[in-house]
Formats: sequence, structure tokens, C-alpha cells
Amino acid sequence: MRYVIVSVVKGDAGDFNNNLRKDVLEKFKARSSKLPAHFTIKSPFECENIDELESALDEFSKTHNCEKYHIKNYDHFDDRVIFMNVIMSPNAKKVHDELIDILNKIDYINFNKEDGKNKIFHVTISSKKIQKIYSELWHYVHKFKCDFDCMFDNICIYKWIDNTWVLHNEYLLK
Repeated sequence: MRYVIVSVVKGDAGDFNNNLRKDVLEKFKARSSKLPAHFTIKSPFECENIDELESALDEFSKTHNCEKYHIKNYDHFDDRVIFMNVIMSPNAKKVHDELIDILNKIDYINFNKEDGKNKIFHVTISSKKIQKIYSELWHYVHKFKCDFDCMFDNICIYKWIDNTWVLHNEYLLK
């Protein structure tokens, strides 16, 4: 089975991202993830039995508090990805890094530079073959103010089923 671990962005920021992604899909045919608004904790991985992961996330969520972060402005990875910039508070970054330490102990979880402790936190707007329309898309998203206070209050496991991501389990931080 294929899984991914994310933190879903909820409230105004999540609604804004979900709606903006729909908007750029309609106007530019620029696609994005099939996941709801989120920042990635662990990129997709394959595993048949995730009992150890589920147990670890259950325990972690019972012992760690939710923490604030901020989403402000836009950024990009070359001309391939446009995203909302996530600014983790020191406490949110600490919780995230402690989570990475816990997940690193699980044999089938392997982090790379894009999804470990030193990742660039972001919420993607568009990432699928946008090079030809990048400039136009980049200017378009800047028409909309992007400035949101958020909470790192959940850890979600999604499973790839029938060509889409389906929520497998959500763990709420204290």
C-alpha cells in the first residue's frame, strides 16, 4: 500500500488554498495534489503493515501540544511549483522535529532532504507541468493576499486508493 503523512491546513488558510487550487485548475488547467491543503511530513512511501506507525502517531498526539504557525506570501521551486510560504513558530518546528525523530525509528520510514527536519515548509498551489504557464500563474496568484495564522494540530495518514488519496487516520495534537 502507498501512504503519505501530512498535516492538513484547516480553517481560512485551508479553504483559501483549496479554492485557489480549484481556481488555477479552471483558469490555467494547472493541477496540484489530490490531497486537501496540507504541508507534508513524510512524502509517499510503500508499506503493507503500518501498525507501528499508527501506534507511534497515537502516542505522539497524546503527548504533544498543537502549536502556531503562519502562512504568508508565495514562493516557488524554480518554475515547477508555486506554493504558500509556511513560517513555523519555534515551538511548532520543535514539535515537527520531535515527530521526525520518532518516525525515523520506524524501519520503513526514510526521510530525504525534501521531507526531513530541514524541509522547506510549504502549501502547494500548483505543481504539475506548469513551466510553460509559470509566469502568468505566478502573477495571477499574487492578486490574492496570503496571510494566515494557523495551528499545527493534526497529523494525517492518507492511503492511495483508486487513483486518489483517502484519509486513513487523523491524529489530533493536544
